[in-house]
Amino acid sequence: MNSHFEFQYPWALALLALLPVYAFLRGRIGKLSAMYFSSADIARAAGGVARAAAGRFLIFLRLLTVALCIVALAGPRMANDRTETQASGVDIMLVLDLSWSMVSVDMGGSNDENTRFGIARSVLEDFVNKRPNDRIGLVVFSGVPYLASPLTLNHDWLIQNLGRLHIGTIRELGTAIGDAIAAAAKRLETLKNSKSRIIILLTDGDNNAGEIEPVPAAQVAAAVGAKIYTIGIGIEEPCQLPAFDVETGKLRHDAAGHIIPTITLQPANYTVLGQMARLAHGKFYRAKNRSELQNIYNEIDHLEKTEVKLRRYTTFTPLYHWPLLAAFVLLMLELLLANTRYRRVP
Repeated sequence: MNSHFEFQYPWALALLALLPVYAFLRGRIGKLSAMYFSSADIARAAGGVARAAAGRFLIFLRLLTVALCIVALAGPRMANDRTETQASGVDIMLVLDLSWSMVSVDMGGSNDENTRFGIARSVLEDFVNKRPNDRIGLVVFSGVPYLASPLTLNHDWLIQNLGRLHIGTIRELGTAIGDAIAAAAKRLETLKNSKSRIIILLTDGDNNAGEIEPVPAAQVAAAVGAKIYTIGIGIEEPCQLPAFDVETGKLRHDAAGHIIPTITLQPANYTVLGQMARLAHGKFYRAKNRSELQNIYNEIDHLEKTEVKLRRYTTFTPLYHWPLLAAFVLLMLELLLANTRYRRVP
């Protein structure tokens, strides 16, 4: 909000130019007293004092009072310029894989112990922060899906919930992609005034759990008007699943500080993710490292634009009462002095 001072009727200030003219035309300021004196010298001295003390000061007060009234007439005010954002947001359901394979550390460098889930979480936080005008919800899944956050504009709260998650939060093992998409579609369907609906699925595995297959789930999403972007993450070669603490999601290390490997994971088949994206008029992506995943979410951010309208308006705070108040005080002072200290004698 920007504020500035202005006059509603600035042309009225031109009346101030008449005051010096009035003072000049008035001639000798102050009216000489009409009294009889025994000596002309005494009369001359008394008249000068009366004119200087009473006349000049009282006429100054009167002119200043009129000047303040003219300023009030000009309508002084504070103008407050405001800009109001009216956004037609996109409703987004984020669908995030929390299966055990997401604890793999194949998407960083050789000494990078950031898991697939850790990298995905940081990229998701960045994506959410870039879209303040969109309602965003979060469904997480492993063997079953759970609603981690309903669709909301309170993105701080959503990010807090995302920060509480870790691999092992969902104890049911497996990867129920179809059920998770169906759960996200059901949430979007309840929004009757939604202008645009999208689902962004991030997973590193094949569907191997749940009651609904991924393709029928994508058809359900398309039926409710939701577009699906699917993202498959992880390298395209076998990698070791590290040991981790199910209670905290933290990796376990041996005495030398090295990650303890367990089973070997095979690359996922992401053909189904491509089919889902085509059915729901979206797009399929592959990410093998953090940079590629960040670029994918940046591209989706640019593809799904939020329509934002700016409405500018100005509110005014009138200030005319202040010069009027000052004029009233000066007028009272003039009347007080004219009837006391500077009282004129007939």
